[in-house]
Amino acid sequence: MNNFVAAIDCGTNSTRLLIGDGATTAERHMQITRLGEGVEATGVLSKEAISRVGKTLREYREIIDSYQVRKVRMTATSAARDASNADDFFDLAEEIIGVRPELLSGIEEGTLSFMGATKDLDLEDGPFLVVDIGGGSTEFILGDQEVQGVISCDIGCVRLTEKWFEHDPPLPEELSSCLSIVEGHLDDVKREIPQALNAATFIGLAGTVSCTAAVEQGLQEYDRDKIHHFRLSKEAVEDVFRTLATETKAERLDNPGMEEERSDVIVGGLCVLVKVMRSFGFKECLVSEADILDGLVASIVPQGQQ
Repeated sequence: MNNFVAAIDCGTNSTRLLIGDGATTAERHMQITRLGEGVEATGVLSKEAISRVGKTLREYREIIDSYQVRKVRMTATSAARDASNADDFFDLAEEIIGVRPELLSGIEEGTLSFMGATKDLDLEDGPFLVVDIGGGSTEFILGDQEVQGVISCDIGCVRLTEKWFEHDPPLPEELSSCLSIVEGHLDDVKREIPQALNAATFIGLAGTVSCTAAVEQGLQEYDRDKIHHFRLSKEAVEDVFRTLATETKAERLDNPGMEEERSDVIVGGLCVLVKVMRSFGFKECLVSEADILDGLVASIVPQGQQ
């Protein structure tokens, strides 16, 4: 009998699965499902979005069953927090997986992301500022051995794209407005967690950051080993931002490393990444492919097994 557990994160932009035992990863999957498509404008999850996630969850259920995992923990985040009909999605997800998604607060989401991102790092490199750029929200978490401060801001790549970008590529004034909104939220971060300005290491999580690392390296296909713990310089981030922000969605695909499913929202996410580096004075970003999923697995693996 194996000791594997499964974690599923139903995010605004993607639905992801991790099967492991805290020490070993058996499976890691990601599908762009856009659960939060249109939520900013309508306040509800669309039937099409719920159906897309349901299709992916059925695929994940087959994988989970093949491993006979001991426990499953499934979470939902920003899009479900904002939607008035979230129960429609929760009912379907529970029917497919057998457990009901937990609706995480931004604070809970950030704490789990911090656990996952820092578990293999040297404490001497702390304090760490972990920034998880999601589809609907971005979490900022400061800590070393434990979390010292968390704030969740409504500036995710999908939310910013839907709200501020009407043209392809975005007009300069659209980019300026988006960057200004992000800056306002970063002022909130500094007020809530002033120690964040003294963080020694900036760790970036989620698709915007990993995709930027892939584009910077010119990767023809996804390679976790080349992305995880890659160090993105501020200059590299600014360069990728300038390039992608002035290209159409179709033109962005000519850049090796650019994922087709992310090409329409990457600039919104980069507005957050570049603003964090500018505003906090970070010279580099440590890219982490370990995140909330790893934190979820750690939370349900029996103590002493990890």
